Amino acid sequence: MSTAEAAATAEAREPGTRIKSSSPRQIPAVGVVTEDEEAQGVFTSMDLNRVIKLLEETEKDDLEEKQLKSVKKVVQCYQNGLPLRDLAQIFKILNLCAGKIKKQPHFIEPAYNILKLCGLPFLKKKVSDEITYAEDTANSIALLGDLMKVPSSELRIQICKCITDFYHAEPPKQHIPGYQQASSLYKIKMAEVGGLAKTMAQSLALLENQLVEKLWVLKALQHLSTSVNCTLMVKAQAASGICAHLNDPDPSGQLLFRSSEILWNLLEKSSKEEIIQQLSNLECVLALKEVFKSLLTRGFSHYDRQLRNDILVITTIIAQNPGAPMIECGFTRDLILFATFNEVKSQNPLVKGLKLSNSYEDFELKKLLFNIIVILCKDLSTIQLLIDGKVILALFSYVKKPEKQKIIEWSAAQYEELQLHAIATLSSVAPFLIEEYMLCQGNAQVLAFLEWCESEDSFFSQGNSFHGTGGRGNKFAQMRYSLRLLRAMVYLENETINKDLCEKGTIQQLLGIFKNTISKYNDKEEAILLEIQSDILLILSGLCEHHIPRKEIFGTEGVDIILHVMKTDPKKLQSGLGYNVLLFSTLDSIWCCILGCYPLEEYFLEKEGIFLLLDLLALNPQKFCNLILGIMVEFCDNPKTAAHVNAWRGKKDQTAASLLIKLWRKEEKELGVKRDKHGKIIDTKKPLFTSFQEKQKITPLPANCPTIAVMDVAENIRAKIYAVLGKLDFENLPGLSAEDFVTLCIIHRYLDFKTGEIWNEIYEEIKLEKLRPVTMDKNILESITTASENIGKMVASLQSEMIESQACQDVQNEQKVYTKIQATHKQRELANKSWENFLARTSNAKTLKKAKRLQEKAIESSRRSKQPPNAVFHWTDIKGLNTTVPSGRVVTVESTPARLVGGPLADTDIALKKLPIRGGALQRVKAVKTVDEPKKSVPT
Repeated sequence: MSTAEAAATAEAREPGTRIKSSSPRQIPAVGVVTEDEEAQGVFTSMDLNRVIKLLEETEKDDLEEKQLKSVKKVVQCYQNGLPLRDLAQIFKILNLCAGKIKKQPHFIEPAYNILKLCGLPFLKKKVSDEITYAEDTANSIALLGDLMKVPSSELRIQICKCITDFYHAEPPKQHIPGYQQASSLYKIKMAEVGGLAKTMAQSLALLENQLVEKLWVLKALQHLSTSVNCTLMVKAQAASGICAHLNDPDPSGQLLFRSSEILWNLLEKSSKEEIIQQLSNLECVLALKEVFKSLLTRGFSHYDRQLRNDILVITTIIAQNPGAPMIECGFTRDLILFATFNEVKSQNPLVKGLKLSNSYEDFELKKLLFNIIVILCKDLSTIQLLIDGKVILALFSYVKKPEKQKIIEWSAAQYEELQLHAIATLSSVAPFLIEEYMLCQGNAQVLAFLEWCESEDSFFSQGNSFHGTGGRGNKFAQMRYSLRLLRAMVYLENETINKDLCEKGTIQQLLGIFKNTISKYNDKEEAILLEIQSDILLILSGLCEHHIPRKEIFGTEGVDIILHVMKTDPKKLQSGLGYNVLLFSTLDSIWCCILGCYPLEEYFLEKEGIFLLLDLLALNPQKFCNLILGIMVEFCDNPKTAAHVNAWRGKKDQTAASLLIKLWRKEEKELGVKRDKHGKIIDTKKPLFTSFQEKQKITPLPANCPTIAVMDVAENIRAKIYAVLGKLDFENLPGLSAEDFVTLCIIHRYLDFKTGEIWNEIYEEIKLEKLRPVTMDKNILESITTASENIGKMVASLQSEMIESQACQDVQNEQKVYTKIQATHKQRELANKSWENFLARTSNAKTLKKAKRLQEKAIESSRRSKQPPNAVFHWTDIKGLNTTVPSGRVVTVESTPARLVGGPLADTDIALKKLPIRGGALQRVKAVKTVDEPKKSVPT
């Protein structure tokens, strides 16, 4: 068995629980020494049980001296290490000695010496000893935490040294034949199993006024907190106990360093929420406040600055808890002061003479202070402190063009990062401080900064920070965060802010920026440019919504930009680079910037915007279907829209009506609406019921709460499809199949079905509330539900007729196809028969002659029996022509080349008398010229 297996066995037990000692199990083991080596006797044979029995005796007079001698012998016997098999007995001896210290101080020294032995490596005789004695070892190590209760400074310090040695194992002073050192991780694992960390954390309460011992305990806890021991320490309330004493006097500075290190480990390796809860008390926050102020105002070393930043990070984590008393103890006011004293002059003595350098630690401090302001502003009770601290004014000092001669405190790269961080902080803080934002002329400053971002001024940004991603060598990062700030302010829907923006020409400026981003497009900055474009469209949507004059300012220039985005390659929508967000922003801008302004609607229609919307809808993007259909519903109020919608054609010549009906069927399938295989209504009482509605039982609700049937209208796209098709006229929809007409019957009656569904809910709620309506009301309710059911039956009947009609039509179409196939086969038979006759004529002379005679007879019979007087008769056939096909005035022969058979008319009666010298039919030769030289055609 290996050490890893031993550790696994130890980890399988619940940490922090005491384990009852048991006798060693009989596990087959492999010895590590031979019998000869064992016979030499590594350890002096000693009866430990006798020593234990001696220590337990109390009646004899000279007993103390004998007890001390016996313990001294034990220490001498095991001076090179403790065997695992004897560990339980040795620790029992240690515990007995510790119990006698209060009345017999002489036992301090033997107990101290045994503790020193615990720092030595544990020894195993067999490989399996680590597993065999795991329970005894865990219980023995856990005893170290209990011994911290013994009122002896020497013992406490030695216990801490012993625990520290677990993590810095040293080899044994002397090699012991027959024994092998246990693995270095074995002690650590056994400490975790035994719950040593919990008892050590609890021991801190005993050492409030003993600095040296406390520092040693913190050192031990620092080592223990690097593993799963953190969970045990949290149970012992270690976080609050350590944090509350951060500011205790300590000339060495170790207390603060080790305490902060332990707190960091606890936050990283245990439940963060539980740690925050423990630290969110007045005592802990006050301690953090005093420590931070002391380190900031009096600390000048590199170590002090690092520790100061660590304390601020811990404070930031605590500040995330709204229940933390940050304001009550004055920490929030101080943090705001420290965050703004560089930008806003203050007479507060805390910052008098305080100055930050451009060192890395001070630069990190500045960013951490910006970050904690973002967290603090989420608590509305902090707003007045932010106003008093002039946070908006301080942050706006960074929203301007960098001036080299004024950047003294920070390097160019540091200033750029702080600038971006400040603008990002403004995006979170400014919406809570609207009055201060307007007093600082926030809109004007942001627009001026955007103008600089768009300018061609030479500026080489570093783009190294998180906020500068994608902005290396350009001003895109500054533009992105400025637009985020504007978007945050516009989305407040504060008319004062929005009116001020429009008066300053924001709409025209943003349209110009959008056009420039299109011209500057490249693959490297694709993601950041898409984000900039999305933010611009969202800002324009917020400004133009419900304001016709602003929509007119948006104008055709803005519509052209929207159309440009809508023509984006659909494949890019799955690229994950922000195209989905851009498309969402574009659709939102159509809704807010175009709809309601008749001239822009006309221009959008002229530029085939409806076609682009339907193209997007045909891609079936589930995220955007609802929004696109909503836009379509609004656009259909324009009388010119219907013609555009009906004119659209998709793939396979699909019409808009067919597309919408297809979306209806898909939506009902996802909602679990009951339909048969033909799309026909199954339940005429509840024709629109979804699977969710069937699972939910009807419960009485207040009058101002929408029921499930009402909520269904808003939660899916069926109502919007009904509205669009209704405005297109249900009776004149082109390009529909029989299946589409079956579905259209349901869509046409959607409003009737939904009305009946809501009345049915009302009737059911009345029954559940055990109310009895008056006779007239009851009759009306029953007639309404009956009428709704009748409409369902009527629609189902109409659907059945359509299905049957379509089935008959399919049979007729099938019969036509069969007739066509039959005619084709008959034609093939006639062609085959004609070919056979042709072959017979060409292969048999008698058949050919017979056919010729029949042909001539047919020709003769077709002529007049009597010729008119004075008529000139012209023969139309050629004598001697051996063909049985009808001959016209011109016969084009395409057969064997003329050079092989002598020409096409070589054997006819009208062959030319004048032949070429070579003989045969008339041919084109250089030696003989003929007036009527025949070519490929022969006149009859």
